Amino acid sequence: MAHEEDALEHERASWQPSPGLAVAVPDPVQNPGLPPHRERITDKDPAAMKRAVRTVYTLFYLSLAGSIWAIAAYMLFPIESGRMVDIRHNNLFIGLGIALALLALGIGAIHWSKAVMSDKEFVEPRHATRGRDTTREGAVEAFREANEESGFGRRTAIRGSLIAALVASILPGITLFRGLAPESSPENPIAGDPVALLSHTMWKKGERLAHDPSGRPIRAADLTLGSAVHVIPESLASLSHHDGYLEEKAKAIVLLMRLLPEQLPAEHNKLEWSYDGIVAYSKVCTHVGCPVALYEQQTHHLLCPCHQSQFDVSRSAAVIFGPAARPLPQLPITVDDEGYLVAQSDFTEPVGPSFWERH
Repeated sequence: MAHEEDALEHERASWQPSPGLAVAVPDPVQNPGLPPHRERITDKDPAAMKRAVRTVYTLFYLSLAGSIWAIAAYMLFPIESGRMVDIRHNNLFIGLGIALALLALGIGAIHWSKAVMSDKEFVEPRHATRGRDTTREGAVEAFREANEESGFGRRTAIRGSLIAALVASILPGITLFRGLAPESSPENPIAGDPVALLSHTMWKKGERLAHDPSGRPIRAADLTLGSAVHVIPESLASLSHHDGYLEEKAKAIVLLMRLLPEQLPAEHNKLEWSYDGIVAYSKVCTHVGCPVALYEQQTHHLLCPCHQSQFDVSRSAAVIFGPAARPLPQLPITVDDEGYLVAQSDFTEPVGPSFWERH
């Protein structure tokens, strides 16, 4: 019963120093107390308080204007042309708008706390953390007092401008995400369709398989048993970086391997897609797109070095370990009249990581 009457009894006990560490001094330091309270000009002059309030919500509205300008600058100074001057203007004016929005928001919040909110000194005693009902009630009371002292509940101009500025400060960042998405054009109608982009690569019927990065075509007779060769489409070597060389290579890169024909059982493989034990699979892991480039000759396993997904080449590159969700896409191949390895078609499924719109 006594414990319930004195809610801080257990805490006072925790304040006692350890007997082994206590040091008794004859002249302990006296508590000097708080210095005399100094009133601010806004506490003495109601007109100064009104000016401070106007300054605060003006800064918040200025922050709102900066956010709106950043969004407008994104549209007024596009970078689709690719010219350096357009990119500079875009970065400059969007950056100025965001800087104004954040700076005005910060200065307004500081001025609000220093000039408008209640100004008084208090001492908060340190004590052990408890989860009693009285503590929770005290927390609610603290929020109530904070609302009263800050004026957040009654100063509608400041509250409304602050909420508007905070919401608007997020919008420029959200707007900039739009620039990360490709856009379709009459010249490239599928540029804005990620499903179509991942469903088609440079491989086509009759496209020769070539060494990466030299672009030298590969003869079937040149591949030795157990070999693994990094392969690109022959026409990719003539593509410039400005025309999307890296993007096309990232989708079309292939790993070519040669096994004994009897090591490719018909019940687990599409033999018509291979040639004399030579198979070609996408080098892009179906987990998160890392390059699958480690080949074990004895086990015929392909290993992704990023997250250790393993694929069995002798079983249509089926997943045998790791987080990958599906086998590596296989490129159908054959040979042409000159003995060079060529593709029968493009991949029959999207390459790369699995995604929600994959067909």
